Amino acid sequence: MTTTDLIKQLFMSFNDKDNDTFIQIAREYIEHEKRKKHTVVAKDLEKALFSVSNVQNSSRRFKNSLPIPRDSEKGFPLLEIQHFDKSIDSLIVADEVKIQLEQVIREFKDADILATYNLQNKRKILLCGKPGTGKTFSAQIVSSVLNIPLVYVRFDAIISSYLGETATNLRKVFDYIESNTWIVLFDEFDVIGKNRDDSHEHGEIKRVVNNFLQMLDNFKGDSIILAATNHQNMLDPAIWRRFDDIVYYELPDENTRKKLFEIYLKTIKKDTDIDIAKATSMTDGFSPADIKMVTEEAMKTAIISSRNHLGQNDIIRAIEKFIRREKVRNNLMGNK
Repeated sequence: MTTTDLIKQLFMSFNDKDNDTFIQIAREYIEHEKRKKHTVVAKDLEKALFSVSNVQNSSRRFKNSLPIPRDSEKGFPLLEIQHFDKSIDSLIVADEVKIQLEQVIREFKDADILATYNLQNKRKILLCGKPGTGKTFSAQIVSSVLNIPLVYVRFDAIISSYLGETATNLRKVFDYIESNTWIVLFDEFDVIGKNRDDSHEHGEIKRVVNNFLQMLDNFKGDSIILAATNHQNMLDPAIWRRFDDIVYYELPDENTRKKLFEIYLKTIKKDTDIDIAKATSMTDGFSPADIKMVTEEAMKTAIISSRNHLGQNDIIRAIEKFIRREKVRNNLMGNK
């Protein structure tokens, strides 16, 4: 089929308000551009087509969504629906992490193409790493890029004082996320993903873990499930094989820490003696969240001191204050 024929069919399907045919022909046109090595044009068209089709699907998908499930005992909502407007460029993580997330996004967009080869896009992703390294933010990025609301699962509400109710709460959550297409984040996943062989765990908790594994296995929805944990070593071995991919978040290296300082401090004027390299060196072992806390503390110090610029001492003192805070938190005060 020639380019002219494709464009003609696009116009006709648009005029007939035949969305399915329009999208099908648009995909053929994009493939036509790819064969002509018009890579940039094809990429832009893919992005535009996905945005249009996703908005159309979203209006149908979320129009008649179920009410937010609640805990029967306390009445608390078991999850939150969140919306974000973030670019993947704002995610400062290791290249490998970003590549994995971009692969999840691309597979979701081309799920129908993969299906023609009897392949399925990644739908269950385990995010591992220390606190503050970007796991929750990554879920927000995926939600924003795909223009699909994020379902944030409230584990503090799911874990009921009546242990039998916990499994019921999990069932309510899975019923909800299966009803539509979402980006789902099970945060602090280790709360229910603990090793079933842990002798300190109550028998009912072990049954809850078994129930969760069964629900995960039987999940048939189109949603992407992201489970985040700071303690992957605590997870039951059976958990790991339930996920299509594992993304590990390391603490930022020197170059990444430098980039984080530059990003977080870009909103304030700085003295000419600012030495970002020194701040970077002093924050070895800090997470992105730690560095953000340090930069906010430094900027607030300068602002409340009636200065419209940031000095080197503001940064150094903020770093030293954070280090002291961590010593107190870890009961290390007085240790040399």
